[in-house]
Amino acid sequence: MQTQQGYTSIQETQPLVSFIITYYNLPVQMLCECINSVLALSLLPSEREVIVIDDGSEVSPMNGLMQYADDIIYVRQRNGGLSAARNAGINMATGKYIQFVDADDYLIPTPYEHCLDILRNHDDANMVLFDFSTTDKASAVFNDALPVSGTEYMRHNNIHGTAWGYLFQKKTLSELRFTPGIWHEDEEFTPQLLLRADNVYATDAKAYFYRQRTGSITSNKDGKDKRLHDIKGVIFRLQNLCDKLPQNDRLALQRRVAQLTMDYIYQVITQKHSRQALTDSLEELRAKGLFPLPDRDYTQKYSWFRRMTNSAVGRTVLLHSLPLLKKER
Repeated sequence: MQTQQGYTSIQETQPLVSFIITYYNLPVQMLCECINSVLALSLLPSEREVIVIDDGSEVSPMNGLMQYADDIIYVRQRNGGLSAARNAGINMATGKYIQFVDADDYLIPTPYEHCLDILRNHDDANMVLFDFSTTDKASAVFNDALPVSGTEYMRHNNIHGTAWGYLFQKKTLSELRFTPGIWHEDEEFTPQLLLRADNVYATDAKAYFYRQRTGSITSNKDGKDKRLHDIKGVIFRLQNLCDKLPQNDRLALQRRVAQLTMDYIYQVITQKHSRQALTDSLEELRAKGLFPLPDRDYTQKYSWFRRMTNSAVGRTVLLHSLPLLKKER
């Protein structure tokens, strides 16, 4: 097992994929299951690079990883959050492509092999977008879309912001990195990466197992004010970026900004349960030119929500109904 200190050696051949696994205070068996899912793929040892970033866990998992001594690079760093861990992995990665994997999740073999086949058959691929599942059952039949630019894809499709939902070419990143110290860092990173991608291949293959786990970052109810603050900051930064972009890129990113703004308003309603909090948030969005939501037929849900938030009566209905609907779920 290589450690950070032993990482200075230069590999003779470039791996096809660097798998960056971020770990923090999880049962070691979950991490092992994640690593096993990578090692089970058809990639030769020279074609893969597995980097485990331990983001300052209270107890290092290293003793439980000795079986992978020849297969992984283990790095333990001071706790800095998911963004810092992923950025460290990016800076170390030598593969042509990068795949993020959270240590409590894993890759589903058959559909993920399909994603690898797309890379092998298309040298021009900057990104391969795939779907995820909350079960380990996988279909063996997949539908692939024709390649388009990331800008074109984002103009006409809803996207999943999650950074583990795609393979991407490292050189496509350029200087792009995750913003440290915030939640919703994926939502800021992913659309900017798509704008940099000339050739995006999308497939409906459910290649990633997402573990719905009590106590995970996404299910943790603590810090809801910071979550709202952070996603608002992401929206504002992406909106500012829109003003600097060519027209097609701007239209693509504006669609994503509008969808994130819709979700932000939804979260204010369901988490704050306060008319005043909603009013204050909408006025802040209005001052930035983000409210009312743009009159676009992005999705049926978007059109419905835009109409509801545009009237006092609609906002009253949402304030009374959405918290109840969320509670029932």
